[in-house]
Amino acid sequence: MQILPELGAAVASRRKHLGLKQGEVAAMSGVSQEVLSRFERGKVAEFGSRKLLAILGVLGMEIQFVPFIPAGSLDDLRLERGGGS
Repeated sequence: MQILPELGAAVASRRKHLGLKQGEVAAMSGVSQEVLSRFERGKVAEFGSRKLLAILGVLGMEIQFVPFIPAGSLDDLRLERGGGS
């Protein structure tokens, strides 16, 4: 899973749905338009939580944490079912 590109795409989608321009969201959230643009395009290696929360707040979004069970490999599944290789 590529978390930051997925978050960036969701932010871009929501921003467009609301009819807002990057510059408007950037100004309201206290980040530069260039930073927001790079985030939306998945071109950042890291993105601070304060920036993310500020942008999400402007867009009326929130992060929800849900538990998940990591998927194993095909080999793990074979072993679990007793099939070996």
